[in-house]
Amino acid sequence: MPGAVFLRGDSITLRTIEAEDVEFMRDTVNDPEVREGLTTAFPFNAEQEREYFEERISNQEDVNLAICTDGEMAGTIGLHDMNQRSGHCEVGLWLATDYHGRGYGTEASRLLTDYAFRELRMHRVQARVLATNDASARIWQKLGFREEGVHHDEAFTDGEYVDIRYFGVLEDEWGK
Repeated sequence: MPGAVFLRGDSITLRTIEAEDVEFMRDTVNDPEVREGLTTAFPFNAEQEREYFEERISNQEDVNLAICTDGEMAGTIGLHDMNQRSGHCEVGLWLATDYHGRGYGTEASRLLTDYAFRELRMHRVQARVLATNDASARIWQKLGFREEGVHHDEAFTDGEYVDIRYFGVLEDEWGK
């Protein structure tokens, strides 16, 4: 496992994303079954994924971690659009298809949301989900996030406009 373990759960670890992970990330985000749950429309080649790694994953503005199980990378999770002054951020994740339906996304989301409140002093964490992605919506519902609203036709994917569902949880609601 190339990266340093940052957070530990029962069945997963969250570790730093390293340059050695770029190929896995490129291959996974280009997988049609993974891409259909994301708002990514364009293919990524190795050079584009390396640029993304250098510009977005390696910056100090976001938290990006690899979701790992049994020493294998299963996906990524991150905190983005962090606003320290107002105390809010957005959490997002994706998993390779072989790891869908095993609870890894829920566990990773619980670990990182807890970290956002406990370590980063966030007051509010939000998540966005394509309305067609029921599995992702279930993650946030299981963790106690409330559905806060819907932006109609906000995304265009697979040849059609799709609503985006917004979920959020406040610090004093977390873990109750």
